[in-house]
Amino acid sequence: MKISVFGLGYVGAVSSACLANGGHKVIGVDPNHTKVKLINEGKTPIIEEKIGELITEAVQAGKLRATPDEVEAVSKTDLSFVCVGTPSQLNGNLDFKYIRRVCEKIGAALKNKSEHHVIVIRSTILPGTMKKIVIPTLEQFSLKKAGEDFGVCNNPEFMREGTAVYDYYHPPKTVIGETDSRSGDLLASIYEKTDAPLIRTDVETAEMVKYVDNVWHALKIGFANEIGNVCKSLGIDGHRVMDVFCKDTKLNISKNYLKPGFAFGGSCLPKDLRALMYKAKMLDVELPILNSIIPSNHLQIERGLRMIMEKKNKKVGILGFSFKAGTDDLRESPMVEVIERLLGKGYEISIYDRNVELASLIGANRDYILNHIPHISKLMVSSVEEILSNTDTIVIGNNDIEFSDILTKVNDGQVVVDLVRIDDARSEKGKYDGICW
Repeated sequence: MKISVFGLGYVGAVSSACLANGGHKVIGVDPNHTKVKLINEGKTPIIEEKIGELITEAVQAGKLRATPDEVEAVSKTDLSFVCVGTPSQLNGNLDFKYIRRVCEKIGAALKNKSEHHVIVIRSTILPGTMKKIVIPTLEQFSLKKAGEDFGVCNNPEFMREGTAVYDYYHPPKTVIGETDSRSGDLLASIYEKTDAPLIRTDVETAEMVKYVDNVWHALKIGFANEIGNVCKSLGIDGHRVMDVFCKDTKLNISKNYLKPGFAFGGSCLPKDLRALMYKAKMLDVELPILNSIIPSNHLQIERGLRMIMEKKNKKVGILGFSFKAGTDDLRESPMVEVIERLLGKGYEISIYDRNVELASLIGANRDYILNHIPHISKLMVSSVEEILSNTDTIVIGNNDIEFSDILTKVNDGQVVVDLVRIDDARSEKGKYDGICW
């Protein structure tokens, strides 16, 4: 394929060299004449392992050259990667001037090109940038229509400085956000020999994925450091502790607990968090990340409560109020707090949970109901049908399989507030509302 790469900085230089090494004919584009000259001399404009050899080989083979001329690059290629910088502004927002400027240049070049061309944004951009800046700018300066006269995709990179070449060839995943399948097909063909999952999705999801990755990595570093600080104060080797922690790939280093939803509860997580926070306080160790977990959890409870109240229905049915499906444990269940708050505001509440039946409860769970929430036990009904026949807002409090088909059973005028994603439905005003989707 004939490919142009706009921006010969870190991502652009590595992408250009690796694409050329893969057999494509690549034109690098940059207004910086020094970078252009270095590439054309077979030299690297950046410091990165193996990149120098790749650029030299590609230039010598006639697979890679550079130019400051955007019109030439667009006219002589089928697809353009945009790899320009998106630096931070003082307020934390991204500075989009380079993205906007390169889209203006590419758009102007497209105006006089009759062949179909695909523009792929590889720069890290916030969700909404493609539809609010990239596509309108390209359309304005080309006088053409995206998805019809030219294609647009988002293709975030997952390369680390120091191992960028290796990461290019061995990515954890390849993500393509496409506006049309024709453009997605062309871009996907570049990665057909790459041994990594290929995910084709909408552009907003592709834009967001890169941020989620980087914020998660930052959170992991901060988490490990705070645990290490507590360990050192206790005379424990933090590396040994985290080595053991990382051995658990079933729960700790896994996809478990990483789906958006409602607040956590139960007899372990809140209690153990508070205990560790107390211990750290006694040690004079500050843990801003760990200390923010419980307040964040409370905010999620507030969010769920606000969603229910916004429906303006006084008759509310709760399906599942133990902290987790398949258990009768109500200790620190976030749904109990939601129910208490709604009762205090005058709502008429009905509750159904097949795992919580006072007659069959024993031990701590029975004591908790009788001593802490005896009034709630009087609100319980014996079937889902009773909830459906007597309430206007139906709240899904846990993901018991019994509730999986609830959307097929609701009546006209009833609205479902889903706190656990019992269904893959998208929020629909007046009928279904998911807490994080």
